[in-house]
Amino acid sequence: MVSFTHRDASQDEALWLQALEGAPGLQTLLPDIPERLVVLAAHPDDETLGAGGLIAALAAEGTSIDVIVATAGEASHPDSATHTPERLAQIREQELRDAVAALAPQARVRLLGLPDGGLAGCREELRRALEEAADSGTGPLWIAAPWWHDGHTDHDTAGEVAAGFAEAVRIPLLEYPIWLWHWGTPRDIPEDLCVFPLGSRPAQAKRAAMKAHHSQVNPLSDRPGDEVLLGAEVLAHFERPFESFRVTVPPSARRVFEDLYAGSVDPWNFEGSFYEYRKRALTLAMLPRESFGRVFEPGCSIGVLTAELARRAESVTAMDISARALELARQRVGSAAGVELVEGSIPENWPAGTYDLVVISEIGYFLSRAQLQETVKRTAASLAPDGVLLLCHWRHPNEGWPLTGDDVHEAFLRDSGLERLSAHMEADFRIDVLVPPPAESVARREGLL
Repeated sequence: MVSFTHRDASQDEALWLQALEGAPGLQTLLPDIPERLVVLAAHPDDETLGAGGLIAALAAEGTSIDVIVATAGEASHPDSATHTPERLAQIREQELRDAVAALAPQARVRLLGLPDGGLAGCREELRRALEEAADSGTGPLWIAAPWWHDGHTDHDTAGEVAAGFAEAVRIPLLEYPIWLWHWGTPRDIPEDLCVFPLGSRPAQAKRAAMKAHHSQVNPLSDRPGDEVLLGAEVLAHFERPFESFRVTVPPSARRVFEDLYAGSVDPWNFEGSFYEYRKRALTLAMLPRESFGRVFEPGCSIGVLTAELARRAESVTAMDISARALELARQRVGSAAGVELVEGSIPENWPAGTYDLVVISEIGYFLSRAQLQETVKRTAASLAPDGVLLLCHWRHPNEGWPLTGDDVHEAFLRDSGLERLSAHMEADFRIDVLVPPPAESVARREGLL
C-alpha cells in the first residue's frame, strides 16, 4: 500500500502530460458507444475527477448513466472544528448531486452511505449495488471504477470489487486513477492505460462539476483543520483535455464459443457421454406431445438434439452464436426437411412468430440477469396458446458465468406466467416443462381421466 497524504507535494502535471503523450485511445479497444454506463466511486468527487468527462460525453450520445457513490465522504476533514462528520456528509451529498447534474442531468445517483475509510469491510454491499445497477436494464454496459492500485484503501477496495464483478459477468471495465497522479511517477503508469480525449463540451461540464464540490476545492473556513483538500496542483491533474483509464475487455461470448469449437468438434462430448445420452433421452421423454408444429431451439450447438427434435416437428428453427457450431450442425442434420439453422443469440435475435415448442437447454446460465429476464418475457410471448416450454440445465456452478441452472429455472417459474406441467430434478441437472395455464396432464389431454 502506498503511503501519502493530500498535504504531500503533488507530482508535476507537465511530467504526466509528457509521459501520457502517445498513449492509445480508448476507442481502439471499445469503439462502440454503450447503451449504459455504471460509474462506481468511493467518495463524492471521485466520479467527477476520474470519469466526469466520460460521463458527460456518453450522456450526450444518449447513454444511460448510473452513478453509485459508496460513502458520503464524511471523513474528509477529520480535524475540522466547524463541521461535524454528519454535516460534511450532508454537504457532500448535495455537492455530488449538483456535480452529476452538471455532467449528465438525466443520470441516476445512488449514495450507499457506507463508512468513509471503511470500505474494506463492505465488499458485499459494493458488489450487491453493482449487481442491482447491472440488472436494472438491458443492452451493452460499461463499468467505470477506481483503479484498484490507486493507493487509497477505499479506492482500492471499490476497484477490486468492481474488477471481480466485471470479470464474472463479462462486462468491460474502465479503471480510473485519481491519487496515482499525486503520489506516482511515470514508471507507475499501468502498461495498458488508455486515454479518452474530451471535446469542449464534456471538458466544460467537467470543470463545472469540479467546482460543484466546494468543500473539496475550497477551504471550509480559515480555521485549522478546514484547509483545502484539492489544491491547484492536484486539480491540474484533472483539468487535462483527456481522461485516463485502464481498460479490461472480456472476450465476447461469441469468441469464447468459437474458441471452444476450434479446439473440438464436440466440446461437451454429446456423442460419447452416457450422461449426455441419458439427459437427452429424458428431455425427449418429458415432451408432453408426440409431435409439434413449429419448434425453436436456441443454443443448438452441433445439432445432436436438433436432429431428434426434427423427427417430432414440422419445422425446427435452431440457433447458435457460433458459426463453427452451425457448420457442424449442418453436417449432422444435412438436408432434413423443415430444419433452419440460424446464427444468433438470445434474447437479442429472438425470431418472430409463434412456436408450439421452445427448448432452452444448457444456455440460460450464459446470460446476464437482465438478458435472462428479457428471455423469460420473449419466451412467454412467443408460445402458442397450447405451446410448451422445456428447460434443461446443469445444476453445478459454471466458472466465469454469473448464473446457475437453478437461477434460470426459478426465473421462469417466477416471472413467465406459465405453469409447471412436469419436473425432473437430480444432483447434476433438472428439467422443467412449462405451459400456459391451466396445465393439463397428458392423461387428461388424451381423455384417460
